[in-house]
Amino acid sequence: MPRRSFPDLLALPQPPLGTWTQIRSEEVVDMLGAAGFDFTIVDCEHGAFGIETAEKLFRACDANGIVPLVRAPSADPVFIGQALDAGAAAVVVPGIASAEQACAMVAAARFAPEGTRGACPCVRAGDHFIRDWRGHVARQRESVGVIALVETRAGLEAIEEICAVDGLLALLIGPFDLSVSLGHAGDYLAGEVQAGIGRMLRAARANGLPVMAPIFNPQPDEARRQRDDWKARGATMFVVGTDKIIAAYALQAYAIGSR
Repeated sequence: MPRRSFPDLLALPQPPLGTWTQIRSEEVVDMLGAAGFDFTIVDCEHGAFGIETAEKLFRACDANGIVPLVRAPSADPVFIGQALDAGAAAVVVPGIASAEQACAMVAAARFAPEGTRGACPCVRAGDHFIRDWRGHVARQRESVGVIALVETRAGLEAIEEICAVDGLLALLIGPFDLSVSLGHAGDYLAGEVQAGIGRMLRAARANGLPVMAPIFNPQPDEARRQRDDWKARGATMFVVGTDKIIAAYALQAYAIGSR
């Protein structure tokens, strides 16, 4: 099956729907594909695995027609290059706090002379031996890159400059971490947090930057309500729960129903 890319998500007739992959199982990725998810974000920050496992999960995504995104463990240029070489369609970089940092992350996803990404012709993204190196570079520039995860007070204060950085693929809003950073201890519905989210949405919209929004509750009716609320505010892509949250919700429902 041809690998799907981030631009493929933007071309879908409906808002793309994804989740986070925190379970180190290709079989779970198979299930996401069968269920109709458009993408998943392989979580190397909070998942208990690294790039070796992530590459296997990327392969499972490709086999199921799911766009493989990955969350880096930190704002690490080396990891960005490794993940893109391994076949990630985009890298979610956590904790973006300034335009300068965002620029450095975009550069880490691009080859010289535009960027700082290490060049190697023998990587999975290029089918392990690139004969048309210039074509590979052009395809990578057109289809892969960095998604800025903004989730701190510093990032919020710099959001207009961050969203104006050339080369970012999208903005991912992190309400839970933002609430912690603003002193609300996980209460992402607090007025200050919601005002900050509104500011992020306006900044992204002003720069034509797609917005990815998290939906925390996996209960279908509540998930739809949250999706519709985000959509009305300008979000264009949605990340529902995580594979762990979805599985835990289903297991709990069965356990309660059987007592």
